[in-house]
Amino acid sequence: MHRFAFMLHPMEAGDVARKFKFAGFVPDKVVERAFALLPSMKISDITGISSPYGKAEGWFVACPLTARLIMSLPPVYVMNKIIQGGRVAEKLGAKILGLGAFTKVVGDAGITVAKNLNIPVTTGNSYTVATAIEAVREAARAMGHDVKKAAVVVLGATGSIGRVCAMILAREARDMTLVARNERKLEDLAVKILYDTGLAVKITSDIKKALRMGDIVITVTSAVDTIIEPEDLRAGAVICDVSRPRDVSQRVAEARNDVLVIEGGVVEVPGNVEFNLNFGFPPKTAYACMAETIVLALEKRYESFTLGRELLIEKVEEIAALAKKHGFRVDGFRSFGRAVPPREIEMIKLRARGNVTPAIVK
Repeated sequence: MHRFAFMLHPMEAGDVARKFKFAGFVPDKVVERAFALLPSMKISDITGISSPYGKAEGWFVACPLTARLIMSLPPVYVMNKIIQGGRVAEKLGAKILGLGAFTKVVGDAGITVAKNLNIPVTTGNSYTVATAIEAVREAARAMGHDVKKAAVVVLGATGSIGRVCAMILAREARDMTLVARNERKLEDLAVKILYDTGLAVKITSDIKKALRMGDIVITVTSAVDTIIEPEDLRAGAVICDVSRPRDVSQRVAEARNDVLVIEGGVVEVPGNVEFNLNFGFPPKTAYACMAETIVLALEKRYESFTLGRELLIEKVEEIAALAKKHGFRVDGFRSFGRAVPPREIEMIKLRARGNVTPAIVK
């Protein structure tokens, strides 16, 4: 049996109640502070994973810090919590550890964690990119967009995931805008894309301006709060939100029924999978970063496959091929935690084109 562990953490205090019901009766600030004092811990067993080439089982290990605390507490303190969780995984018998959400953002994106453990570590970002790109292409096609003719916008373009998403899409797009806060990094990325693909991309730090021009948007920032609001978007736009917590405000779902927002990096895991933890997904469904860890375990590739902030296109293509081999697949389209059927997408497209009157939102 191939064994792995995956580390996650509560995005906000309310998430603690998913596992510990009593937390739902305690003020959020109290829960956040109290939970942060606990050591990293195992919170569930993962069973039933099966592909034509093997079986795997594992564990979810929790770092007890919310996204807000991970980004605001001293980095050394946060890193020690993550390493502590890695040692829990080692004691459980895991042969590889995956880092989820903000545990792979802090510090040097997993490198220090790997150096302090006796098992390899992966961030899962390579497969996250592969599934996000696949979902974007399919969603764009469903909404009637041709990537070669559409205006493509990448938010968080200088981050590890955004950077390689931009580099891959630049192979086929003819109109691309990259958005990030660091102008120097944007310029460097624009030069590399021009050299590699011949595409002269536009760069800006003005999120709102870029969004108003975008037909296809990939957003993958490390913002703690939402940054995309209903008034920012062009009718008919496809927005793939890879970030956790989400970059797209819930208000978009409520106010804009003429745009399609999808979650990036959501896949179906092969076998009769039991995660034994409610993280808001249907049965057998997981984030792609989780799936990368599982794929590597099934392959017996116990290595630090994806670490640091420089993702490689070759790694993205390799993990996508391995995942396909083992029966992982992108699980349709999901938006704000629910499935989006083809009929609903067709109605969104018709509203965007003016063939159906959009709902009036007051």
